[in-house]
Amino acid sequence: MNQPRTPDLMSLLRHLLALLVLVASGLIAPAAQAQTMGRDFDHNRTGFVLSGAHARERCESCHVNGVFKGTPRDCQTCHTSGSRLARNNTVKSANHIPTTAPCQTCHTSQSFSGARFSHAGVARGSCATCHNTRNAPGKPTNHIATTASCDTCHRTTAWLPATGTDHSTFTAATNCASCHNGSSATGKTARHIATGSLNCTSCHSTRGWLPSSWNHSQMAVANTCSSCHNGNNASGKSATHLVTTAQCDTCHKSTASWTASTKVDHSTFSAATNCSTCHNGTTATGKTARHITTGTLNCTSCHSTTTWTPSSWNHSQMVVANTCSTCHNGNNASGKSATHLVTTAQCDTCHKSTTSWAASTAVNHSTFTTATNCTTCHNGSGATGKPMTHIPVAATNCISCHTTTGWKPHRFTHSQVVVTNQCSTCHSGSYPPADGRPATHVPYQSLTGVAITNCDTCHKAGYLSWTPARLHASITVTSQCATCHIAVKPNTGVHIGVTGNCESCHRSTSSWASATFAHSPANAVGTGTCDTCHNGVQAKGKPPGTHIPVPVGTAKCDSCHRSQSSFATAVTMNHNVVATATCKSCHSGAFVSQGIVGALGKPTNHIPEATQLLNGASLDCKSCHTGTTAWTTVRMNHNGTMGNGAGWCKGCHLSGTNFLGNMDKESLTHERRSPVPTDCSMSGCHRPLGNSGSTYTNWD
Repeated sequence: MNQPRTPDLMSLLRHLLALLVLVASGLIAPAAQAQTMGRDFDHNRTGFVLSGAHARERCESCHVNGVFKGTPRDCQTCHTSGSRLARNNTVKSANHIPTTAPCQTCHTSQSFSGARFSHAGVARGSCATCHNTRNAPGKPTNHIATTASCDTCHRTTAWLPATGTDHSTFTAATNCASCHNGSSATGKTARHIATGSLNCTSCHSTRGWLPSSWNHSQMAVANTCSSCHNGNNASGKSATHLVTTAQCDTCHKSTASWTASTKVDHSTFSAATNCSTCHNGTTATGKTARHITTGTLNCTSCHSTTTWTPSSWNHSQMVVANTCSTCHNGNNASGKSATHLVTTAQCDTCHKSTTSWAASTAVNHSTFTTATNCTTCHNGSGATGKPMTHIPVAATNCISCHTTTGWKPHRFTHSQVVVTNQCSTCHSGSYPPADGRPATHVPYQSLTGVAITNCDTCHKAGYLSWTPARLHASITVTSQCATCHIAVKPNTGVHIGVTGNCESCHRSTSSWASATFAHSPANAVGTGTCDTCHNGVQAKGKPPGTHIPVPVGTAKCDSCHRSQSSFATAVTMNHNVVATATCKSCHSGAFVSQGIVGALGKPTNHIPEATQLLNGASLDCKSCHTGTTAWTTVRMNHNGTMGNGAGWCKGCHLSGTNFLGNMDKESLTHERRSPVPTDCSMSGCHRPLGNSGSTYTNWD
């Protein structure tokens, strides 16, 4: 049943494929063995290190047809068009920059792309050799027109940023817009202000656009700030700017800065303008949250248009009186200080000035009752209290001594002192003005040695003054004045030297004056030594210049002054103590200190003494005045001492002349008896002058 099958085509193909596999296995067995050996080969020994892309390549990419020996190791042999390996490797493009440098100078074994070209070996000014837009990038179409080499502005490491163009090569007439047209170089922005024909250099520098300085003096049209300052081309008014149609330069005088604006010219506003239209806290400074309530008052009622402060609040505009605390509550306006008097009265009860607290008037104390204790306020905190040196007054109220208008002057009422005879409690020197004893106070004890502890023992003058004081009434032991009245106590220092007690002369204990010095031997320092005391210092001395010249020590005062109680009492001059001299030494009219009993001189109607002495006679007062007690009842001595010369009679006995009012001695007029004038004594009618002892009693 089984018949042999005829092999079909598919079966034949399977057998052929198996045969080919066997044959192929035999043919490639030797090659596979060589490749295995290649994996163990150290390629570094050839001098060409496999790195980067070369390590990833198959061997036959470089070793063509199994040829290993002689394979080149430089880049350009393989990576060059026309080489035997070029079909498998990247080669230089046709627009590669011209260079003889090896590939590895710029390229790495990782990849040709991302090459770094070192310009270190390239000469300056030859940039365009490569950067010609074919071999390397060149100038773009919008590059500024220039023949300068690239490296004038660009660096060799990167195109950008490029340094600034050297504008010094341009003339002043060069128009900046030739380059700065927005294509070749940066030009004006769409928001740039309209500049007309002005060149860029009018505001910008050649080193940079910013900062720029706009010269407003080049503006041809005045007062058109808003043409540019419209918020688009240039800064305009802020959202909080005052509402105004005025040009900017009405207030902003500086063209360099907005902030340097002047104050708004408020004179352009009418009196009816409401300040809060602008001064609302947004557009311009407005009232603070603590501002006092002003109702409908406008700001100008207190503030000026040049500054907020200082301001002057016109209190006369307050419609409600006596409501100071409405504003002066410490929040809206100054309130009472922490040390203010406790009071519910309105401020203007005491503070009459509406411009200053300090100028307040005195508190109106009439509103307090007499039962009010002053220390409630006058405690040193609310109001001035007692100083540390105040006298201790216990619970006595202030008004006992002080008034309600001022602390001073004040009167301390001693009648309110409850403890008597304790003056030293206050008058100790610790509580001025309650003074204590001065350093020159009399010994603080009685003459019996008992201490005097209270001032009022002597000081009785109503406690208003220390003086006058009466001390002696409390002294029981007499004749001890020097206990108090010593050198360190009140004394003139020029007292006469006596050994007696004070009361020998000073009878009054209230005053030193009116003392009578007893010149009795008990007090006198010796007889005949008046000038020891009466020297003009300790006691009265001779009156200067008018006392008769009696030298000190030659004649004692008591030679003439018999009375020891007064110099002025009528004194009779004791001529016995006068040294031998002429009467005129004293009786010249210069020494009249004793009045009419002084050393008088000749009266004006005395007989002419000079005529009497024509013949050389020595005539002195005592020639006629023989008595030393009186000038009167003296008769003229016509004796020979008058000179006995011719013409002497009529020297005195002239017609119509009256000397000293003695009518019986007056000059007589009678008929001339001789044709030749002759003297009376020579006439033969009147007897001539006789010798000493004989006188004329009449003309007969």
